[in-house]
Amino acid sequence: MSPRRLIIAIVWILGAMATLPAEASHIVGGEMTYICLGPDGPLNTRYRVRLDIYQDCYGGEPGAIRDDNPAFIGIFDGNNNRLFFGGRLYDEVYADSQVAVPPNFSNQCVNNAPRTCLDRLTFIAEYSLPNNGSGYKIVYQRCCRNSSIMNIAAPGTVGATYSCDIPPVNTVTCNSSAAFKNYPPQIICINNPLWYDHGATDPDGDSLSYEFCGAFVGGATDSAKPVPAPPPYRPVVYVGGFSAVRPMTGNPQIQIDPVSGIISGTPNQIGRFIVTVCCHEWRNGVIINTVTREFQFVVTNCSKAVVADIPQFSPDFNTYVVECKSRTVHFRNTSTGGFDYFWDFGVNNESMDTSSAFEPVFTYPDTGIYEVKLVVNKGSTCPDSISRLVKVFPVLNGDFEFDGLPCPKSLISFSDRSFSSYGQVNKWLWNFGDGKTSAEQHPSHAYDSGRIYNVVLVAQTTKGCTDSIRKEVDIANFRPFAGSDTIIVKGESIQFNARGGGQYAWSPGTFLNDSTIGNPLGYYPDTGNTRYVVYVRNDYNCEGYDTFNVWVVGQSAVFVPSAFSPNGDGLNDILKPIGIGYRGISFFRIYNRYGKEVYYSNTLLQGWDGNYKGSPAQVGTYYWVIRLTNRFGQDEMLKGDVTLVR
Repeated sequence: MSPRRLIIAIVWILGAMATLPAEASHIVGGEMTYICLGPDGPLNTRYRVRLDIYQDCYGGEPGAIRDDNPAFIGIFDGNNNRLFFGGRLYDEVYADSQVAVPPNFSNQCVNNAPRTCLDRLTFIAEYSLPNNGSGYKIVYQRCCRNSSIMNIAAPGTVGATYSCDIPPVNTVTCNSSAAFKNYPPQIICINNPLWYDHGATDPDGDSLSYEFCGAFVGGATDSAKPVPAPPPYRPVVYVGGFSAVRPMTGNPQIQIDPVSGIISGTPNQIGRFIVTVCCHEWRNGVIINTVTREFQFVVTNCSKAVVADIPQFSPDFNTYVVECKSRTVHFRNTSTGGFDYFWDFGVNNESMDTSSAFEPVFTYPDTGIYEVKLVVNKGSTCPDSISRLVKVFPVLNGDFEFDGLPCPKSLISFSDRSFSSYGQVNKWLWNFGDGKTSAEQHPSHAYDSGRIYNVVLVAQTTKGCTDSIRKEVDIANFRPFAGSDTIIVKGESIQFNARGGGQYAWSPGTFLNDSTIGNPLGYYPDTGNTRYVVYVRNDYNCEGYDTFNVWVVGQSAVFVPSAFSPNGDGLNDILKPIGIGYRGISFFRIYNRYGKEVYYSNTLLQGWDGNYKGSPAQVGTYYWVIRLTNRFGQDEMLKGDVTLVR
């Protein structure tokens, strides 16, 4: 390229850059509040509106930071009608002040601390607004958030919207918004406990509640400081399992107390996360206004030299324990870097509720909820502190009773007998020991089989106390058994042998010498088939039945299959002789074609599984010999062959 063309190209690039809007990647948060100054004539009310935006003065683009001043502010009534300012669509407001926000940490006390710089730019304007029945929304929009934010989609392009709502003056007379007391710390060390008071004050004395809520999209990259658009506003899209109410991860999870506004938890993921807190104003049981603050928590791989930490053993918000057995609490201390400890156990109007022990024990004077504070290295260069709640609500004793036939398939009734001296037992979780559960207070349950089951009840009160109790439920191993079906020769007798209980009743009683015992004697003078049913009852009054078939044939017989297939499919896997009308067996032998014995037994109850010396025998023809004793006491020898197939 020639020198002349190069100069022209550079001039063109510089000119093009000058026309691009400055990207506000320095914006890390903002909020808008107001104070009612009173009536302004018979038809108007005057308000002082305050907009705070927070600038990253370390990594932010200097031109974008300069472009924050002035701010463009729009006002809309409840019907989204825009108020005009001397024919303009917005009010141009210049900054009232610019101050550095303290980092809330000392480099002496934080190892590997990143460099930070945060400025708060404050705009204040007064407006005389006509009284109406729909109220007003005051809006500021800006582009763009930090592109490194992890919990929302396309953070560098979606921008931000900060606004506040003024209630209708005919509903709430001259309301002033709540105002947050503190600004969050600029960095948080990963795996270090966070305890931050994000509470607010309200000049009107309204009740306040807090929750995590969603952020809203603002200006795009092609309009870095746009004219504020009318509502509604599009919410940002949360990604990676994050949401408005779960803006970051932690263990314990990051959460906000709806009453105090305290944010607590232990962050366990490095990154930059948008967090939005909504503070609701309540009057006469109704929300009259909501103030929103958006900020960013930056979790880094730093470590604090001193960390005050009281573990959290309760799932309740920021709660050390819910003590349900007594008023005495044993405190655990998991702080690091400490050499001095100061505990305040939170008893109002009490100066002796303190301790300097590492892990103290304290007995509370009464039931209630107490805020315990631990200060580590108080008065030193690097102190740290943490507060947790302790809930004292003794006494809860979990207990239950059960009743019913302890038999398989029979319903057992379980009755809750838990007692609480403070609060009502309102939740129950039963584990019946067989994988089944119930949340009923007095459930019923049937067990499929007999054994001892460990039943556990966890009871919980309205105060959050829990207690568990375990008891054994012994279900009888009740299995009525009539006996195995049998074949006999006419004129013979057999001894029955039912099992499973203490009381028996056979039906029909035909050919039996006693139909009310478990082992009657049956005599069969002729051929035929009889199917018996035996009803059994055990000592626990468990009842059941089983069946038993007797076939009577005309003469003795032996049956040995001509083939079998020991392939494990459950069909014809065993070669076993069946003898009818014989007193006993002397032996059953099987030989291969070489005359070698491959199987021997002296009972009709077993058979050959097709293996020889632990390995599958070869397919082919085998020869068997059996010697039995007939019913007249004479020995009989029978021979035959069988084919083994697989």
